[in-house]
Amino acid sequence: MSNLAKRTITGIVLVVLVIAAIITDQHLFALLFLLFTMVGLWEFYTLVEKAGILPNKTAGMVAGIVLFSTNAMVAMNMMNLEWLLINFVCIFLIFLLELYRNNPNPFTNIAFTFFGLVYVAVPFSVLNYFPNPAFIPGVYHSSLLLGFFFLVWINETGAFLIGTAIGRHRLFERVSPNKTWEGAIGGGVLTLASAFVISLYYTHINLRDWLIIALMVFVFSTYGDLFASMFKRSVNIKDYGSILPGHGGIIDRFDGVIMAAPFVFVYLLMMY
Repeated sequence: MSNLAKRTITGIVLVVLVIAAIITDQHLFALLFLLFTMVGLWEFYTLVEKAGILPNKTAGMVAGIVLFSTNAMVAMNMMNLEWLLINFVCIFLIFLLELYRNNPNPFTNIAFTFFGLVYVAVPFSVLNYFPNPAFIPGVYHSSLLLGFFFLVWINETGAFLIGTAIGRHRLFERVSPNKTWEGAIGGGVLTLASAFVISLYYTHINLRDWLIIALMVFVFSTYGDLFASMFKRSVNIKDYGSILPGHGGIIDRFDGVIMAAPFVFVYLLMMY
C-alpha cells in the first residue's frame, strides 16, 4: 500500500473518531484527547532525548495528565476553578525531583520537561473549553469544537492538495522544503470559504466570528506545521512517532491544532 493510501485511510479513521467523540459526549472527547495528550508527551520527550536532553518523562507525563484532567473537569463544571491550582504543585515537584536524578544540565532538563507541557498538554487541554466558553452549567455547543476541527482539517488538506498540484514557490525552505506559498494561500482561501458555509449551519456564533476564527486557523495552524518541522529537522528525524500510518505520530497529525487552539481559545473567551 502506498504512503498516500495509508495517509488517507488513517486520516479518515482519525477524523471519524474525533467527530464521533465530539458529537457523542464531552466526556468521551475528553478521554480521547487525554490519550492523545499522553501519547503526544511521550513522543515529544522521546524526540528531545535524541538531542541529548534528559527531560523527566515520568514527572512530565504525570503533570500532563493532571493538567489535562483538571481543565477537562473544570470545563465540564465537575470541579471548581480553584482545583486548577493543583497544577502549580506539579510544577514545583518537577523542580524538586530533578535534585534526585543526578543528570547533567538540570536546567535544560527542567526546561524541556515544562516545554512538553506547554507545547502538548496546554493546547489539548484548552479544547475542553470550546463547547462552553462562558462556563454555563449544562451547556455543550459541539458546533464550536466541530467547526474548529473542520477549519483546521480543510486548511491542512487544501494546502497539501493545492501545493502538490501547482506549488512552485517555497514557503519556508530552510524548515520545510515541501511547503509552498501556493499551497498555503490556497488552503487559506478554502478555509475562509468554509467558514462562510459553516456559519450557515453552526449559527451559535455569527459569520464575522467564524471568519476571524478561520483566519486564526489559517495563520497559526500553518505556523504549527512549520514549527513541528523545524523541531524535527533539528534532531534529523522525519516524524515524531509511528503510531499513525502515513502520518507519523500524534504531534505530526495535530501540529496545526496545537498551535491554533490557544489563539482561538483566547478569542472565544473574549467573545463571551
